[in-house]
Amino acid sequence: MRKILAFFHALLATVLLTCGVAAFAATSILPSSGDAAEAQVAMDPFGRETPRSTVTNLLGVLASEDPGALDPYLDLPAGMDRAEVVPRLRAALDAGGTLATYQELANEPNGRLDDGLGPTREQVGTLAGGEIPILLTQSSGTDGPAIWRLSAETLQALPDIEPQAIPEKEAIVAGAPALDWVKLLGLLIAVFIATRLLAALVLLGLRQVLSRDGAVYRVLDAALPPLALVVTIVSFRLWSDAAPISIVARQVVLRYLGIAAWIVFLWFLFRLVDALARWLSLRMTRRARYQSASVIVFARRVIKAGLLVLGALGILDTLGFDVTAGVAALGIGGLVLALGAQKTVENLVGTVSVLADRPVQVGDVCKVGDVLGTIEDIGMRSTRIRTLERTVVTIPNGDFSSRQIENYTKRERFLFNETIGLEYALDAAKLREGIGLIEEALAQNEHIAPEPRRATLRYFATDSLAIETFAYIMTADFDESLRIRNDLMLDIYERLEQAGIGFAFPTQTLYLRKDETGQG
Repeated sequence: MRKILAFFHALLATVLLTCGVAAFAATSILPSSGDAAEAQVAMDPFGRETPRSTVTNLLGVLASEDPGALDPYLDLPAGMDRAEVVPRLRAALDAGGTLATYQELANEPNGRLDDGLGPTREQVGTLAGGEIPILLTQSSGTDGPAIWRLSAETLQALPDIEPQAIPEKEAIVAGAPALDWVKLLGLLIAVFIATRLLAALVLLGLRQVLSRDGAVYRVLDAALPPLALVVTIVSFRLWSDAAPISIVARQVVLRYLGIAAWIVFLWFLFRLVDALARWLSLRMTRRARYQSASVIVFARRVIKAGLLVLGALGILDTLGFDVTAGVAALGIGGLVLALGAQKTVENLVGTVSVLADRPVQVGDVCKVGDVLGTIEDIGMRSTRIRTLERTVVTIPNGDFSSRQIENYTKRERFLFNETIGLEYALDAAKLREGIGLIEEALAQNEHIAPEPRRATLRYFATDSLAIETFAYIMTADFDESLRIRNDLMLDIYERLEQAGIGFAFPTQTLYLRKDETGQG
């Protein structure tokens, strides 16, 4: 729980810092009062700078029920009467006409240049079951930038559909008949129930043939509920386009279904990441690879944070916000964060280094600097070590990764390197016999590696003859190595004792010499 709280505190701090930087950047790049007037002249008063803004404002005018307000958006050919064109346009759009959704419309002043229609033409929908394209044309404004309008070619090709009169008693909600809103919502709910039932049946069938602990089942279990919603949105789009429902109602619902699509997309990816992370963590835990499990947890958090930022930008774009400035602010915020929180960034980089290099794992006994103990946790900011005195030492990962780390758990054998002091009273033969007995004890112990293995007279100490042993105890378990070491030391002691070879202890010998007068 503390890890989760710490993560969300860090995320909140980052968001607040980014918002502050974005506000600062916005105020710093806003034009002055003199420049503001020039900016207003450069902007089109009807919002026709891009295909997206043109279609969005055109739909707003259609919802207002003001035929004269459509004039700025129509490139009326010579000889056509606006009073005749506007009802035919509305009727053609309501009778199965389709428009690209808000997300699909180009938001650049020049539109899409890869559609094969040229730089001044843009297709934004179809009429008459897809037979007639709805085209926008770009033309230069008199006192402003180039503007987009519904092309004369499209207006001339409008199908001859008799506009349907709306009953006087029928309520109009947001520019469309209330009955059309009811039809759209009913269709959406019906498709959602059908796809959810289908997904539940598929999952029920998968449980009969797949193991619930397997990767395939986990992925499908995570994917099917969100995919059912994706199928709902796609099916609704296809069926609603063919339905004789007000274009205003259809486009509004489809626009906000775009937000739902982003949420479903994030939900699907979150479930997929969680399912894969749980499966991989379980596998790593079963294999006692705890460090890999820590890497998986860290990677899951980073991926989900990145997806959250991506989804937020997508939703803001669907709502009509300019995400380009937001992305620039995020870049500036990241720079300020890196400069103002160097220690935090250093610890984060240290965490990545520790998790990637894997010098230690949770449960390892190690020595970090002058701290000796057992690794209890490797977090996103620091590593905790339980010392032999049962205290807990917390080391920031930036410092931890730069220290000398000695891992005792990873050794496959233990060194036996004891110095045995024999007394100086031994003659050379007895000394050789004692060295031979020590070598024999090493050779006959089944837990001692055959090579390297030796016992030698190392040096003449001040109070003993120093016999150095060098061998390896063949075990990776610390407690077992202590037991083997104890048995080996007792065996050497017994062999030397039976041979009458004594061990040295600190002694001093005092020699007295008589002087020339014969006095001591």
